[in-house]
Amino acid sequence: MCTLLVVDNGSVYTKNLTDFLLTKKIKFTKYSHNTLELSEIPKFTSFILSGRRTNNKQMNALNSKIIKHAVLEQKPLLGICYGAEILALTLGGTIRKTDSLLKGEQEVKIVKDNPICSGTIKVFQSHHYEISRLDSTLSSIGKSENCLYEIVQHNNLNIFGTQFHPEMTKDGQSIIEAFTSI
Repeated sequence: MCTLLVVDNGSVYTKNLTDFLLTKKIKFTKYSHNTLELSEIPKFTSFILSGRRTNNKQMNALNSKIIKHAVLEQKPLLGICYGAEILALTLGGTIRKTDSLLKGEQEVKIVKDNPICSGTIKVFQSHHYEISRLDSTLSSIGKSENCLYEIVQHNNLNIFGTQFHPEMTKDGQSIIEAFTSI
């Protein structure tokens, strides 16, 4: 049984993510959001939800089901960019469109102890939407000059979301590596 499922939601950065996982010899299975069968989800013990390029109702529904499964079964999950946004939405938060595309390097300050990162990290952003409100089950553990919710974590579980693309910088890749060690 392969333990990590990477859900490719169409991000241009998914190849960077899978290349990193391969380099670190982290075993995973990748499915595109439009080929993953719901019956496959329980077979995995952890999940990474990639970013996206376009909005799609079926993709949103599938990712929400994976998030609900991870919460119910207490399985680790990392949502990247769109993955963080759908995490917030699924658990009762909100997102908003930004005034302009946020793209490029950003410094993120870690504001709460957690098992995946600490200190100040350099990350790569590329998004038009961002988390605007969290429900009571999620907390901000990292913020930047541009965003209060750069990194969020479930209050009781190893479920995380990054508004940025950790697969694109060394500091971000250390988050992925720490997540896969949980």
